[in-house]
Amino acid sequence: MKDTQSILASARKTLTLEAEAVANLVNFLDNGFTQTVQALLSSSGRVVFTGIGKSANIANKLVATFNSTGTPALFMHAADAIHGDLGIVQPDDIVICISKSGNSPEIKALAPLVKSMGNTLVGFVGNLDSFLAQRSDLIVNTSVEKEACPNNLAPTTSTTAQLAMGDAIAICLMEARGFSAKDFAKYHPGGALGKKLYITLGDILTDAKPEVAPNTSLKEVIIEISANRLGAVAVVENDALKGVITDGDVRRMLERTADFSNLTAKDIMSTTPKTMAHDELAVEGYHVMESNSITQIVVTENGNYMGIVHLHDILREGIF
Repeated sequence: MKDTQSILASARKTLTLEAEAVANLVNFLDNGFTQTVQALLSSSGRVVFTGIGKSANIANKLVATFNSTGTPALFMHAADAIHGDLGIVQPDDIVICISKSGNSPEIKALAPLVKSMGNTLVGFVGNLDSFLAQRSDLIVNTSVEKEACPNNLAPTTSTTAQLAMGDAIAICLMEARGFSAKDFAKYHPGGALGKKLYITLGDILTDAKPEVAPNTSLKEVIIEISANRLGAVAVVENDALKGVITDGDVRRMLERTADFSNLTAKDIMSTTPKTMAHDELAVEGYHVMESNSITQIVVTENGNYMGIVHLHDILREGIF
């Protein structure tokens, strides 16, 4: 069994080799890269990623990245392509073939077929003298000096480089198209990520809308706070928000006041409550609560009181 130091040394070596390989890709950002981005931007078709072995796994990941960032993409396994799946490719599609060697039998069979169909072929290739490189319309250089594998065999550094270069293209496309967080949310409606990007405070308002008038007695204020279980009540007059009273305000008042029999809402309310518009994102509401050490936000619409969102309401949505 390896000792701890040997394990750590091996891990450091692997990560260092892969990090250096990715950093070196900056030197390969040439006309082939820029022309690939430009071709993808001007294309009316889709991006068809293909590859064999571990490169096929990278192709699948890049399909997911492109689709989620506004560039329609799909995966075609290089082996299946030459046995019937080539029909996936439509006339305006751009085919990106990922291969370290560029000389795999499946790649040698596939590349001429793509060319004969008239589609643009982009070679994501680590061997510029390879069959794929010679037959590609555009080349994205993903060369690495060596694999992290001690036998220099298992695809490790090379697949990391392929992935990083694909991500670089995806980000270039996003920025060129002005792909925004709202656009991103359209493709990620589920899970915490999507919810952060589209759920507003108005979306999570409950039917409870605790409110009292400025002259409401302290007893009635406490009853209203307790009944709605939001830990606060809005003080409203003629539909206008005058202030807010939290359960903390009530406790502090009881600590400093001997006679509270004649106190009303206006006597203990905060006149500068934290408010946010109903169409602001719930995640922003969370950040406002966090930065101000509060647990409620008063929600308004065009200045009118809409209700109160509690920290627990946001957490219940699974946003965090």
